[in-house]
Amino acid sequence: MSRPIAEDDLHAFVDGALAPARRAEVEAFLEKNPEIANRFGRFAEHRVELRSALAPIAAEPIPPQLNLAHLIAARRPARWAKWSSMIAACLLLLIGGAGGWLLRGDGAAGGVGIEALADEAAYAYAVFGTDRARAVEIPAADGPMLARWMENRLRRRVTMPDLARRGFRLMGGRVVATRNGPAGLLMYDDARGLRIAILMRPMIAQDRSARMAFHRQGDVVGFTWADRGMGYGLMGTASAGLLHPLADEARRQFQSKARA
Repeated sequence: MSRPIAEDDLHAFVDGALAPARRAEVEAFLEKNPEIANRFGRFAEHRVELRSALAPIAAEPIPPQLNLAHLIAARRPARWAKWSSMIAACLLLLIGGAGGWLLRGDGAAGGVGIEALADEAAYAYAVFGTDRARAVEIPAADGPMLARWMENRLRRRVTMPDLARRGFRLMGGRVVATRNGPAGLLMYDDARGLRIAILMRPMIAQDRSARMAFHRQGDVVGFTWADRGMGYGLMGTASAGLLHPLADEARRQFQSKARA
C-alpha cells in the first residue's frame, strides 16, 4: 500500500523531483482534489516566473573573487569569513530581487500609478491569498501591533476596515514589498473560506486621487482607487458583483477615518 500524499509530495511534484511511480500517484490525487490542484498549479506558475526572472542573473559569469578555486586557496579563517559574508550578501540580493519580480506585475515595469497598484495588489493576493498556512504574518487579534507596523513603514495613518456586516472577518495582515515601496496587505475571509485582500500604499508621483476602477489579472479581479495620496486595491477571485460592495464599504471607512 502506498503512503498518503503529503505536503512534501505536492511540493516535490511542482519541482519535478518525484519518481515516476510516485508522480503518477500524486497526479491521481490531484485529479480527485481540484482545489488543491488549483493551488499547487499556481505555485508552479510562480516557480516558472521566478526562474524566468532570475535567468539573466544565473547566466552571468561567476565573479573572479567568488571562483571556487580562489575560495579554496583562501583557507585562512579571516579570509574565509570575508568571502562567506560576500556569498551571503549575494544570496540575499538574489532572494530580494526574486521577491520584487514576483510582485512586479506585467504592467508595473517603471509604473507608479493606479495600474501599477492594481498589478501589485493582484500579485500579492495570488501569493498570499492562496497560502493556507501563512496567509498573514500578524493575526487580527494583534491588530494594534499590525497597525503600528504598517504605519511605521508607510509613514501614514492606517485604517483596517470592518467588513463584518458584509460577511467578511479580518484575518490579519503584513507589510509587503512593491516596486514603489512598502505596502500594507490586509486579508479577510468569510464563513465559506473565501478570501479577499486589501493592499494600500502611498501614491508616489501620479494618480494621488483616482476614481474606483475594475481590474482583472488572470483569475484575480478587484477594484482600485486613490484618495488623498493613498492608493487602495481590493482583490479576490470572487465575482465583481460580490467584490464591488466590499470595495465601496472599505473606501467609505477609509475616507471617514481620513477626515476624522
